[in-house]
Amino acid sequence: MQAIIQDHYGPIDGLEAREIDRPEIGVDDVLIRVRAAAVHIGDVFAVRGRPLPMRLATGLLRPTYGVPGFDVAGVVEAVGPGVTRFHPSDEVFGVTSGSTAEFARSTQDQLAPKPAGLTFEEAAAIPTSASAALHGLRDAGKLRAGQKVLVIGASGGVGTFAVQIAKAMGAEVTGVTSTRNLDTVRSIGADRVVDYSREDFVADGARYNLVFDNIENRSLSDVRRVLTADGTLVLNSGRATGGVRGFFRLIAPIVRSAFGRQNLRRFLSKPKAADLNYLTGLVDAGQLRPVIDRTYPLSETVAALRRVDAGHAVGKVVVAVA
Repeated sequence: MQAIIQDHYGPIDGLEAREIDRPEIGVDDVLIRVRAAAVHIGDVFAVRGRPLPMRLATGLLRPTYGVPGFDVAGVVEAVGPGVTRFHPSDEVFGVTSGSTAEFARSTQDQLAPKPAGLTFEEAAAIPTSASAALHGLRDAGKLRAGQKVLVIGASGGVGTFAVQIAKAMGAEVTGVTSTRNLDTVRSIGADRVVDYSREDFVADGARYNLVFDNIENRSLSDVRRVLTADGTLVLNSGRATGGVRGFFRLIAPIVRSAFGRQNLRRFLSKPKAADLNYLTGLVDAGQLRPVIDRTYPLSETVAALRRVDAGHAVGKVVVAVA
């Protein structure tokens, strides 16, 4: 099969297209004929092998498998004898280890039936980023209907899902983005949009029960000022700030007592079938739709990863495999 391969950790440009064997499947595995993959900043980190904790999942000294991509949508090609939820020819979406290839292996607890109303490209955009938005808002943020939510980085891969999920959960949503993306954020349901190049959301006097920060370019003290007395700040940036400031931002949730009644939280997000099915329900109800920035062919996966690494994608960057 054709796949995008890396033999060693390093720059994105070190990836190359190559013929390799199809993944072998075990008792509980599902072999997927990939129709589309989506890439995000975590894929860039995995290619580079940095931050170093990434290697706990991808291989300590060199990539264990060497095919980038976690998000996948496609058609089941074969299943192991222990798989009961899927059969060959089923259309599925979810996560895998190595989706920028013609075939990928996953497990049934990381997959769900593809939403009928979405293309494969749209379905591939959902798993990792929409799950992160869901876990940040629902699980870490404890969002309740009627609350006011501020989404910083509202036009990004996670942010576009966060705006829609927060609205579906009954929140009043304000999104922070750039001038060129104001209409996009409005179109996905934000009640109010702040252009950060012209307005300072910290100084405008608005207060929020929950702030979901996907950028982390403002100080914690600044962002705390826009919280209610018992509000919650959820930090969710893949681009951790370096040095002492970055270290403090990482450990601050551990010493949250310093924040009084306000809550400061980070979270880990792992897509799973139950949450993918929940997200499908939002899609079917017309409350969730992926925003696609650009779609690249498999042969241009390096360009797709460069687009993500530049940090200016609006919504998701997708690789069409079939």
